[in-house]
Amino acid sequence: MTVARILKEKGRAVATVPEGATLNDVITQLAARNIGALVVVDGAGAVAGIISERDIVRILAENPAGTLNDTVSRHMSRPVITCSERHTTAQLMTEMTNHRFRHLPVLEQGQLVGIVSIGDVVKQRFAEHDLEAHSLREYITTG
Repeated sequence: MTVARILKEKGRAVATVPEGATLNDVITQLAARNIGALVVVDGAGAVAGIISERDIVRILAENPAGTLNDTVSRHMSRPVITCSERHTTAQLMTEMTNHRFRHLPVLEQGQLVGIVSIGDVVKQRFAEHDLEAHSLREYITTG
């Protein structure tokens, strides 16, 4: 199963935030959209970084006072590890596990075309296993 298939099912909408946004803006968007990460974009719309709930918790734990008005560019994760539509769910699981993150922006020819979360990957992997089990049952009962 590929990223293209995941995006076909879930859609290509990506929540983004400009580099100059504050951490308070980020927290507000994450909560309002019920999502775990925002892709940070520069003035030209290119991916500049990513910031997640986990980043926010770490930032607040290190300096709870005064950071909410900091710009996201001071705290975002970069460089951003990305994937393409050709990557498989197995490749995504390896990347996410090895680097300990839950979101991968999807780029095609340098353009942001989607985002994949660990939840999306797990959902697809379960679907793959269900299909395989169904196919094996069919083979056994008709063989």
